[in-house]
Amino acid sequence: MLLLLLTAAVLLAPVPRLTPTATSVPTAPVPAVPAVGRAWPVGVRPPILRGWEPPATTYGRGHRGVDLAAPAGTPVRAVAAGRISFAGRVAGKGAVSVELPGAGDPPLRTTYEPVRAVVKKGDEVEAGEVVGTVEATGSHCTETCVHWGLRRADTYLDPLSLLPPWLLRRGPSRLLPVLGVPLPSQSTGC
Repeated sequence: MLLLLLTAAVLLAPVPRLTPTATSVPTAPVPAVPAVGRAWPVGVRPPILRGWEPPATTYGRGHRGVDLAAPAGTPVRAVAAGRISFAGRVAGKGAVSVELPGAGDPPLRTTYEPVRAVVKKGDEVEAGEVVGTVEATGSHCTETCVHWGLRRADTYLDPLSLLPPWLLRRGPSRLLPVLGVPLPSQSTGC
C-alpha cells in the first residue's frame, strides 16, 4: 500500500522545470508570465537541448532562453499571436522577434534564432503561424537547434512559462487506482 501511495505521488507530481538549483545565487523576483502560448516554436514537444538558466546579474553567465532540437529547414512558428517587431540578421544570424500584445505592460517579446524569416517587421501573426525556417548555420548548439527567448523589457524570462500545462506534459496520461472507493459489486442484480 505504501509503495502504491509513493508511486501515485511521484506520477502526480508537477513536471520539473529547468530552472536554477537551490544553490544558485538568489535573483530578483521573476515577473509573472501568462500562459498565452498555443504552439511549440518547432515540432510537437521537441527535445530541449538546454534549458533556461537565468543569470545572477544583468551581465552574468547564464542561458537566456531554451534551445530546442530542430533540423535545418524546420518551420519555426509563433508561439502566440502578436506583431513582428524584428525580422532580420543580428551578428550574422537570422532572428525573428514577436511582440505579444495583451500579455502585460511592458509587453512580452519572444525571439527565435537562427531563423530565415518569411515575415517582415509589422506583420501580424497568429499562434502557430510560420515566421521562418531554422538555418543550417549560426546555432550555438552542438547540433542544429533553434534558440527561443522571452523578455519583458530588459528582463529575460523562461520561455517555457508561456506554454500552458497541456502543451508541456510529456508522455501519455496514466490511470491510477482510486484509493478508499469500494469496488463495484460482482452480482448482476438482474
